[in-house]
Amino acid sequence: MGWNVEGHDWAVNFLRASLRHGRVRHAYLITGSHNIGKSTLAHAFAAALNCTHEDEARRPCGECSSCKRLRSGNHPDVLYTVQDERSGALRIDTLRALMRDLALKPFSSRYRVAILHDFDHAQPRAQDALLKTLEEPASHAVLLVLAQGLENVLPTIRSRCQWLPLRPVPTEQVRLALVGRGASPEQATLLARLSSGRIGWAIAALENPVVLEERDHILNMLGEAVRGCRAVRFGIADTLKREAEKDRDALRYLLEIWQTFWRDVLLLAQHSPVKPCNTDRVVEMQQWVQRIQPRDAQRALLATRRLLYTTLATNANVLLALETMLLDYPYV
Repeated sequence: MGWNVEGHDWAVNFLRASLRHGRVRHAYLITGSHNIGKSTLAHAFAAALNCTHEDEARRPCGECSSCKRLRSGNHPDVLYTVQDERSGALRIDTLRALMRDLALKPFSSRYRVAILHDFDHAQPRAQDALLKTLEEPASHAVLLVLAQGLENVLPTIRSRCQWLPLRPVPTEQVRLALVGRGASPEQATLLARLSSGRIGWAIAALENPVVLEERDHILNMLGEAVRGCRAVRFGIADTLKREAEKDRDALRYLLEIWQTFWRDVLLLAQHSPVKPCNTDRVVEMQQWVQRIQPRDAQRALLATRRLLYTTLATNANVLLALETMLLDYPYV
């Protein structure tokens, strides 16, 4: 099994050194963009913490009962948060219950580990539920807090965690990792550029063609929006709002892809030497550039970023926010 974490060797080496020297912290804050490898790193560390292999250097081994149970998702001493189905946020009662369970002694392991996904989606009052555990941690408890960034994590939480910021992986490193997994050179190059350094996304796209099909659908929808009239845009906003009610993360994923596309359009409009990420859609982007000004692409990019990183973190009216963003998009 090993750590199986691609592109973040420094983080793996740091955690390995912590285990080797007996300096495991009670809480870690792992940040980075969606699909960059936060969850993979957290699960590998959880496996290493409770692996029973006699050789510490080989933990996690992937062969002991603890590693096998973690891989199956049925480890009794590894706890997970569950997001609210409607909002996608972490509820305060869910976090309080998780902290109570974390305080219990391990059933069969050295540590009880809690992995908190999308913690930056939790409201401040819900985040406060962690403070008692962080201030008076049980000796056997380890918290692994996952978030896209620090902006929406309370300072009181940040100051009590060991911060592990995962940066985008260089394109060439992603490409080599994909080739090592059986991708052709052409496929690896395309996926590496599309990934924007999110190696988890690149691997998922290689293993599952549906990922690229979904991206094509998302970009086609963007094309419909910029070519459409106000009524078309409002219809798209309504569709996205209804989908967000079921899964807000799906809306964030869509906005991330739109953001990279507008970034590429702006780069082309400004004749930047930086190569675009969406290399398979260069012709389409060049057609857009012939019909809009650089300031139009910049306004669209800023509107997308504002909705993605600011508005969605609040209780704002999602439909109104989507309509506002789409009205800031140029007509092509």
